[in-house]
Amino acid sequence: METSQTDYAALAANIKEWGRALGFQAVGISDTVLDDAEARLLEWLARGNHGEMDYMAKHGAKRSRPAELVPGTLRVISLRMDYYPANAKDGWEVLQNGSRAFISRYALGRDYHKVLRNRLEKLAEKIRAAVGDFSYRVFTDSAPVMEVELANKAHLGWRGKHTLLLSRKHGSYFFLGELYTDLPLPIDVPGKKDTLEENHCGTCKRCIEVCPTQAIVAPYELDARRCISYLTIEFKGSIPLELRPLIGNRIYGCDDCQLVCPWNRFAHKSVEADFVARHRLDDVALTELFAWEETTFKEKLAGSAIHRIGHEQWLRNIAVALGNAPRSAEVLAALQTRAQHASPLVREHVAWALEQQRILPIVSKNADSV
Repeated sequence: METSQTDYAALAANIKEWGRALGFQAVGISDTVLDDAEARLLEWLARGNHGEMDYMAKHGAKRSRPAELVPGTLRVISLRMDYYPANAKDGWEVLQNGSRAFISRYALGRDYHKVLRNRLEKLAEKIRAAVGDFSYRVFTDSAPVMEVELANKAHLGWRGKHTLLLSRKHGSYFFLGELYTDLPLPIDVPGKKDTLEENHCGTCKRCIEVCPTQAIVAPYELDARRCISYLTIEFKGSIPLELRPLIGNRIYGCDDCQLVCPWNRFAHKSVEADFVARHRLDDVALTELFAWEETTFKEKLAGSAIHRIGHEQWLRNIAVALGNAPRSAEVLAALQTRAQHASPLVREHVAWALEQQRILPIVSKNADSV
């Protein structure tokens, strides 16, 4: 079909149907105007809230101007996919047991980048089959794209005070993906049903109050330099001493602001087999994970989002968690095995953890340890 003869309203309806058939729970279409979001981004960067994530600044206006990132872009198709693993242990229960490792629930299964990119490419194939060749590019947290702002414009939800996208009927446990395209599709406009996705945070401040490191410095503003997700995933250096005790047993990411959010009472469990928790990572002893050698780390976490931080950073994170764990002979013995590790980064965090353990009261071996 020639694009000049295309019924774009019908195509937009088909795109939403195809998206849902491919496993996305919601699909919306927006224009590319992000002027207000660009102003907020520039202010956020000027305050240094991005920490060492230099890529947040180096792309200039491309992040907030889709047509500069992908020339010719007229519309953005935003899509949402639930990720909370149906088999995962309750996050609060794991957090309350200092001998266990807490891993953000989005990272327990297969790397979401691969899952969503594959589905988005399939959606593009269906569009091509309907209209012929067209220009597009797919994204999923993989390039300078303002995903939350675009999803908000597409009426998939609103930006919560913790800065994540929230949906009144689906909470926040979902991934976002985008398809930039030159097709002049009709954009979604607010209707009566869309009022459900207007800002419903109200006076609630639970996410701000629960943050272990007080990284949410104001409603809708996150200082990444204090965020546990940033510290355990994006940050490659020595974790600031004053923040280490606040990290607790969180070794990859942090879900506290989501766990406490009232709207996540309505979150849906994922139906995707790819997101099922693997290797008992939803509830496993810190000492067991700390014993993984690099070959084991690579083998077990191949195809996982966790794999990209590497074994050294993995050990750094677990060392901090072991320093915060209840004191036991098992924890001390585990830390001693890495006290002379080849990595100065690992040695430093292990030394800190051992010192922390020496000032903690002795407790009996945790019956839940593996």
